[in-house]
Amino acid sequence: MRTALLFAGQATQYVGMGRQLHERFPEARAVFATADDALGFDLTSLILSGPEALLNLTENTQPAVLTVACAGWAVLGARGVRPTVVAGHSLGEFGALVSAGALTFADAVRLCRQRGQFMQAAVAPGQGAMAAIQRADEAAVEAACAAVPGICEPAAYNAPQLTVISGEAAAVAAAAARLEAEGAMVTPLTVSAPFHCSLLAPAAAALAERLASVPIGPLAHPYIANVDAAWLDAASPAEIRDRLVRQVTAPVRWKDTLQAMLDRGIERFWHLGPGRSNLTHLKRLARKAKAATLDEAAELDALLAEIDGCRPN
Repeated sequence: MRTALLFAGQATQYVGMGRQLHERFPEARAVFATADDALGFDLTSLILSGPEALLNLTENTQPAVLTVACAGWAVLGARGVRPTVVAGHSLGEFGALVSAGALTFADAVRLCRQRGQFMQAAVAPGQGAMAAIQRADEAAVEAACAAVPGICEPAAYNAPQLTVISGEAAAVAAAAARLEAEGAMVTPLTVSAPFHCSLLAPAAAALAERLASVPIGPLAHPYIANVDAAWLDAASPAEIRDRLVRQVTAPVRWKDTLQAMLDRGIERFWHLGPGRSNLTHLKRLARKAKAATLDEAAELDALLAEIDGCRPN
């Protein structure tokens, strides 16, 4: 069956995420241990026990979510799963590249911690903001962003009638008010920085410098990049680095990513990492799509039973 793996992004984290993977599967525990060694501190305890305030710091959230997602991939990989295609939402793109063999997990978890630090440092606290816009099409959101003074830009095209905007706090508030007056539903997001907008150009530059020294290998299976929703059967290290750098300031084209999978006949979607937001977005496009998350014990057990049932005797 043609299978896509979807790797979680930031804002899905919670204290205790990944506990069942850590407790039940030695291959998952090995991923947690590698993260601790690579980062030089006990990330595992932070993930499993908190405190929540410390876990929610961007520099900790990004490697933590990546670790849980890649622990899930380790469980699937140990059982012979070979996906048709992979993708990840924002930070999740690093997990997708780990599963495809382009990045080692140790390199990826260090990169995600540094990426979080770069993003946090790029904009002073309180100067940026983000908001989710529902019940407005993409053209209306783009027009509202363009109409207000200051920096306000689309940050993620997540699903039909669901776009996230990002930028200077006053500009985001003005665009949000304009969209509300037009009938949209606006949800301000609690974030530590305005992700995926031009304010993060310093973070993109810093990440580019860091990526230059990180080895990137060939893709073992296709992946879809955030910045252009391109289905990549092969990509050079320079092409992958370029997409990861541009992703910092460019919108996440998640709706187009999911649609590309549907258009190519993907039959089932498995979510790796905390929560199920990637699947929530999927259901807005294809309500009957076959989907499961490794973050729910019952769904994980059903998924593993399905895998075991497909193995030759």
